Amino acid sequence: MYSGFNQHEAKNGIPVKLNLSRLENITEVFNSIKPEIVVHAGALSNVDKCEENKELAWKINVEGTQHIAKLSRKHKAFLIYVSTDYVFSGKKGNYTETDETKPVNYYGKTKLEAEKIVRNLMPDWCIARPSVIYGSIPAAGKINFALWVLDKLRNGEKIKIITDQIISPTLNTNLAEMILEVAQRRLTGIYHLSGATPINRYDFACLIAETFDLDQNLITPAKSEEMNWKAERPKNTSLIVEKASKILSKKPLKIEDALNQLKKELIPE
Repeated sequence: MYSGFNQHEAKNGIPVKLNLSRLENITEVFNSIKPEIVVHAGALSNVDKCEENKELAWKINVEGTQHIAKLSRKHKAFLIYVSTDYVFSGKKGNYTETDETKPVNYYGKTKLEAEKIVRNLMPDWCIARPSVIYGSIPAAGKINFALWVLDKLRNGEKIKIITDQIISPTLNTNLAEMILEVAQRRLTGIYHLSGATPINRYDFACLIAETFDLDQNLITPAKSEEMNWKAERPKNTSLIVEKASKILSKKPLKIEDALNQLKKELIPE
């Protein structure tokens, strides 16, 4: 959450934490900060957990977003909502911002419902859709795909990665730069703020191994049917980033450039 363009620190420099399921907690934070810009990236993003505990997923992803949208409107704050590529069915891939949304799992459904809330409640809003966010620092302690692959390969462990899911992997620092520009310029509408390269997860893992000089032979191709998942995954949610590439000065990165940036972040020269 931002007041102006600087991250707010409250109570002797301690970052504010809030519970998205508790309106009174969110209200207290808003009243304290009085934000001009709100970047809402909080969610229950574990796809299988959303499928198993739909009540919790709805409470956090939908009701939590509704609370934030109402308070953002009350405080006349510009709201940037970080959504997901999982709002799409994955039947065709190469989705633009105007393509039909049709999620195939409950996580995607809650994120799409949250998008609708933002659009209906807010006079000024931006919806940002990334895909498979990764980076050098795990978000909230949750290991991301790239770090998981690096950890396994560095330990000499074999891993099975699916070949039949196409994504647009998004480096978190690139995403942050794009969102910051959206905030500074107060750009409205829907933007696909993902990486610029569609790629299947197996090839992505192999490219990670190649970038970090690790053994690609430890990576075994697999199919989605072999995974013990509770929730269905869309097969191709690759995103077209032409709109962001044209409008933003901070462009969506191609996969090779993003992985080279990740390497610099993890192994400083």
